[in-house]
Amino acid sequence: MRNVAELPLHGGHVPAWLAQRMRKLTRLVLILAVDEYGTKGLLERLSDPVWFQAFNNLIGMDWDSSGSTTVTVGMIKEALSREELGVKVAGGKGKASRRTPEELKTIAERYELDPEPYIRTSRLVAKVDTVAFQAGYQLYHHAFFLDEEGNWAVVQQGMNEKAKLARRYHWFDAETFTLDPHKAIAGIRAELALNTVSNDSREFQKTLLDLVSEGPEKVAREVETIKAIAKGYRPLVYYRPRDVDERVILKRYESLGKLELNARALEFARELGVGNYEELLLLKGLGPSTLRALSLVVELVYETPPSWKDRVTHPPDPFKFTYAVGGKDRVPFPVERGTYDDLISFLEKLVERNREERAIVRNVAKITKNWKFPSEEKTPTP
Repeated sequence: MRNVAELPLHGGHVPAWLAQRMRKLTRLVLILAVDEYGTKGLLERLSDPVWFQAFNNLIGMDWDSSGSTTVTVGMIKEALSREELGVKVAGGKGKASRRTPEELKTIAERYELDPEPYIRTSRLVAKVDTVAFQAGYQLYHHAFFLDEEGNWAVVQQGMNEKAKLARRYHWFDAETFTLDPHKAIAGIRAELALNTVSNDSREFQKTLLDLVSEGPEKVAREVETIKAIAKGYRPLVYYRPRDVDERVILKRYESLGKLELNARALEFARELGVGNYEELLLLKGLGPSTLRALSLVVELVYETPPSWKDRVTHPPDPFKFTYAVGGKDRVPFPVERGTYDDLISFLEKLVERNREERAIVRNVAKITKNWKFPSEEKTPTP
């Protein structure tokens, strides 16, 4: 069993009556989660795609929709802005994502933290998932979670316009940003993905940095030569590695988009003497197209190919949590307002009690742990 839910593009919006209940339930779950696991424990769970999706299902959102990310994060951000639990959220969908640096500065100052490392991290993880790791998805949602102890998590989402599918990228307190840095990636695995941050990419990254240090003119000549060779032209002096078909390799890169160099960015990189892959990725103007062109040259001219393995993970399907109150789009059944209100009332009373009395929640979890949803009821959301 593949155990991966597709996240297709869904339109529409959350009705007001449901949004009101979502806000209340989200707040209560966050209070209980922080009380049980601490702020770091909450961030660890938000960076787990299974837990995140279960949270989404619990509050009544679709189990297989791109909106499961944007709505859930929006509800969490709103709840944490009103409740002082020692953790806040910066960023969000579209225009809100561009306010991340400003919001991170406010949050960091509130917690007496230096904001600059977190602002840099925010930029870097966005660059990794748009430039260093390419599978045809364009980021449109970026949320940065920061707690008072300095722990952080990122949940960001990209959309493949052609396939009308989304994938969600989860990060948590990464020690490295250039070698298998993700906590998890939720979505459908692509046949090919340009992955320059795989764990075996050290030699590729080093060779790419060496190429950048030689300047944009050399890179441009190499790219044009490769394109000409792929069309059948053979220069007088040309070394052709055994079993290499330039046409196939070029087509692989072009399937992800155009190969166009930003000469200004590469010249800037050379002038700065960029020393590592992180610094290169953070350069303004270094986008997906430029990295594709650089990677093509590194693969064909220097015989050091990047990884083409997609890093999507395969979490267990959390569909059973849609049975808590129902689903917004009536899957597996319409949201039951009475049940939803009873759940909110129960949790409100629970929050008011001491920790010993809250053990009842853990007992309920044990009872339902092995419950399986009826497979015939698992149908895609309309």
